Amino acid sequence: MDRRCFLALSALTALPAIAQDSVWRRLAGGGHVLLLRHAATVPGIGDPPGFQLHACATQRNLSAAGKADARRLGAVLRREGVPVAEVLSSRWCRCLDTARLAFGSVTPAPMMDSMFQDDDTSRQRKLAELRRYLVTFKAPGNLVLVTHDVNIRALVGQYVSQGDMVVAIAKPDGSLRVTDIVPIEGLE
Repeated sequence: MDRRCFLALSALTALPAIAQDSVWRRLAGGGHVLLLRHAATVPGIGDPPGFQLHACATQRNLSAAGKADARRLGAVLRREGVPVAEVLSSRWCRCLDTARLAFGSVTPAPMMDSMFQDDDTSRQRKLAELRRYLVTFKAPGNLVLVTHDVNIRALVGQYVSQGDMVVAIAKPDGSLRVTDIVPIEGLE
């Protein structure tokens, strides 16, 4: 391999670490919304028929790998000095468990609950409630929202894998402007 090719390949493999360093520096200053999709679950889509919101055994839950990913994400954010002001989560067990494993404490928030089976009126109500909350949120640090794929797509039009994090800034109308996507894969 010639030297120019080697240098180009070396630069490409270093980009993710450089980009992550930049994200951590921005997050250390606070003022962001961290929109986190719950960590990896046992295989499946949605929940089994007849699931109950307050009965984790009836839901699709985190896998062992998902639990490890949630712990790792929390450890990375602490190591990088990312201040967390508040953690709100969907009331689904996979989201609450992700939040607890990563951040310790969490506040269940129905506005973050899965929109998977909601009609358009229910989806719009949840989005409006969240946007009102984002307009009024002024605490120092960053706001963490742990939720589901369908909610993230409704909020920012972005698909992310389980455990991935969307970094955004709340606009004056409560909508979100995405600044970064931090994949769970590759976090160290």
